Amino acid sequence: MSNKQEMIKQMLEMQKQFIAYEHANGLDPKDYYVAPEGHPLHQYRQKYMDMAMKVVEMAHQEKGSVR
Repeated sequence: MSNKQEMIKQMLEMQKQFIAYEHANGLDPKDYYVAPEGHPLHQYRQKYMDMAMKVVEMAHQEKGSVR
């Protein structure tokens, strides 16, 4: 399995965990954007966005296109 596929798999798992957390606890926007260290959503948004951008870059490289 390629690195891109592994990252997509990890992102899907992150989404499942996020949804489970939201259903169990609700979601305060503050926790989504600036969750304190130790919180299940701490740096979730940034980590997910970084991974998504890497996947996009890999896809462009595979196809020989530019963003």
